[in-house]
Amino acid sequence: MINTISDIKKKLDVHKVRNDFPILSRSINGKPLVYLDNAATTQKPQTVIDSLNHYYTFDNANIHRGLYFLSELATDQYENARLKVKEFINAISASEIIFVRGATEAINLVASSFCRAKIFCNGDEVIITHMEHHANIVPWQLMGDRKQINLKVIPINDSGEIDLNNFANAITEKTKLVSVVHISNTLGTINPVKKIIEIAHSKNVPVLIDGAQAIPHMKVDVQELNADFYVFSGHKVFGPTGIGVLYGKAEYLEMMPPYQGGGSMIRTVDFEKTTYDDIPGKFEAGTPNIAGGIGLGAAIDYINQFDRLELSLYEEELLKYATNELQKIDGLKIIGTAKEKASVISFVIDGIHPYDIGTIIDTDGIAIRTGHHCTQPIMKRYNVLATARASFSFYNTKDEIDKLIHGLLKVKKMFS
Repeated sequence: MINTISDIKKKLDVHKVRNDFPILSRSINGKPLVYLDNAATTQKPQTVIDSLNHYYTFDNANIHRGLYFLSELATDQYENARLKVKEFINAISASEIIFVRGATEAINLVASSFCRAKIFCNGDEVIITHMEHHANIVPWQLMGDRKQINLKVIPINDSGEIDLNNFANAITEKTKLVSVVHISNTLGTINPVKKIIEIAHSKNVPVLIDGAQAIPHMKVDVQELNADFYVFSGHKVFGPTGIGVLYGKAEYLEMMPPYQGGGSMIRTVDFEKTTYDDIPGKFEAGTPNIAGGIGLGAAIDYINQFDRLELSLYEEELLKYATNELQKIDGLKIIGTAKEKASVISFVIDGIHPYDIGTIIDTDGIAIRTGHHCTQPIMKRYNVLATARASFSFYNTKDEIDKLIHGLLKVKKMFS
């Protein structure tokens, strides 16, 4: 029986976990791979890889249309994956789970369809924060070009946190939606989204949460949060690329018009009038990423075998260790120092471009991300062109962090 946090931390057998991910055993430039770019995409366990191979080898058929064995089998697997997602985030109904290509398409779907549902008028507002990914900025700008919707941005402080008082005061009678990131992919900031939702709902404003970075790091309960929309990508939660999820409360999804037209999303079609399917089918035009959906279901099965608190505490330990070790390097500055952070660290080193950092340590098999991370407004906020970013998952180790530190010291020596 586990009684203490220390016991939970000790329970996770990281080396056994690493054996589940075949790519972690490969070498780069003759050195063991040190993969520290999990905020961009996570690696895939063998069970997910096997699920894709099995589908294409034995079960490949289109879904929802055929009355033959393979089609019905594939349909059952795909819809079972939807049920797994529903349970994973604790939605009320599987019909509230819309399969999309990723968080980006999910936000675009809401921006397009929600704004077309006779909700928005010229001059209405969408509130976002200064730490948003481009995927939660550009779709609203595109809709603003069509309907003259104003985008209101909540500032962040030097630590990378938003002020809830500023947020509350920003909501007006013109505010029709709040769209905010759960965890920043650049700063690692964990936003108080439940409180944000409570404030917005007190003023009758619905809220979309971009959960792409949160889903792999914490347990998410959409009913407990009371989110109106919640989006995430499969590839960031150990599943395949090209599959993602839009969760939406049924009351909103039912009032929203289709995002795309084509097969599967219809009930009847003639040249005079078309009627549409119920949710979720109304938003899933055409042949979907069947294998991706099944693979996402396999990824959820894999994660469900662990205690999520156990994983979160281990990643928190990695974050603290990496932060302490990085701060020992002269001239290194961490960008984003919020009190509540996930295991993401962005940093710069005086006199060295992040691209040089990433290129040089790659020769030792160390994979980090360098650039603006699809958050150019954050770069401008901190007056930097780019950052280097190390992001950790529960299959990473302190030994890998030590290799990162060694690589960064090597870079500094080269530029000294």
